[in-house]
Amino acid sequence: MFDLNTCIRKNILDLQPYRCAREGILLDANECSFGSVLNDAGVEYNRYPDPRQNEIKQRFCELRNKEHPYAKPLKPENMVVGVGSDEIIDSLIRISCIPGKDKILACPPSYGMYPVSAKVNDIQVVNVLLKPDFDLDIDAVYDTLSKDNSIKVVFACSPGNPTAKTLNLNSIKKLLAHPTWNGIIVMDEAYIDFASPEKTAVSLVNDYPNLAVCQTLSKSFGLAGIRIGFCLTSPEIATIMNSLKAPYNISEPTSRLAIKALSPESVSKMYEHRDRALAQRDRLCKEVTAIPGVGKIIGGFDANFILVQVLSNPVNGVPSNEVAKFVYLKMATDYKIVVRFRGNEPMCEGSLRMTIGTESEVSALLRTFRHTLEEYYAKN
Repeated sequence: MFDLNTCIRKNILDLQPYRCAREGILLDANECSFGSVLNDAGVEYNRYPDPRQNEIKQRFCELRNKEHPYAKPLKPENMVVGVGSDEIIDSLIRISCIPGKDKILACPPSYGMYPVSAKVNDIQVVNVLLKPDFDLDIDAVYDTLSKDNSIKVVFACSPGNPTAKTLNLNSIKKLLAHPTWNGIIVMDEAYIDFASPEKTAVSLVNDYPNLAVCQTLSKSFGLAGIRIGFCLTSPEIATIMNSLKAPYNISEPTSRLAIKALSPESVSKMYEHRDRALAQRDRLCKEVTAIPGVGKIIGGFDANFILVQVLSNPVNGVPSNEVAKFVYLKMATDYKIVVRFRGNEPMCEGSLRMTIGTESEVSALLRTFRHTLEEYYAKN
């Protein structure tokens, strides 16, 4: 049974949210009352931004509620806004884990920031590998939590990075209902808009007090450059996270761009761009596996990238890190086409992660990939 009072660090529970007035004659924050040296289309930047970001929260909740009308509706009090999902990840560790004592659990191959944030916070990482098909090894995770009450946070990336595969929500529900473990389950859904709508855990947020779902405007909305991410969770956890964060963590320019991005017009454009990406994903999956020397797509098909095996030779070859590294480096240095080598990840031998580009970018990737493989095989 989840108990917030014993899951969250005592010193964090005692924090109070930062409060300030942002209306009227503002003489409380030592800002420059004479305006800023920059004037962007009549927008002044001399005042600190709203620390609550309620308009962003309201618009994002409306978007997700519209997509999932049968779930309990999300409200701004369910949300935390961060500088990308990375700040959210760090915050979830900081509120739960005592440095030098507690642990998090991750399921490699997965997103690299979980162990990085853990190390920064002097937190140990317990790894439970995904199954060979990149599904969650639910029995192993469940048993590990049963045996180790120092694990305070479980990070589950869905769709996975680099796996591009969503996790089974029934498995997540089993972890959320664990009878003896007391901690937070984090679903990192940065790529969820590229998957089927029923695969998101957002619809479960108001049913489970220990669930936190991370999302972002970086991927499907194409706003990686403004660095903004969201946590959807219980109001109680959201209040604690909002008490922990820096008062003005989201800048005024970022806030304005995010509000504009969540307008009906921009959301429609997001869906349009997403559909174009999905069409190119289907094309890339079909054409890349027809290239001699390319093995299987070993991950799923739920993100704006795929994970492709490169073989030791075009006839009866096996996955090869040597060939994959050669192709990765050759394409990047000679042709300025950059993919990501992922062969050092568990169960990803010989794999390259390829982001879905525009039609012309996919054409260039396919052409160069084939040529570079042919060059390697001819020399070896």
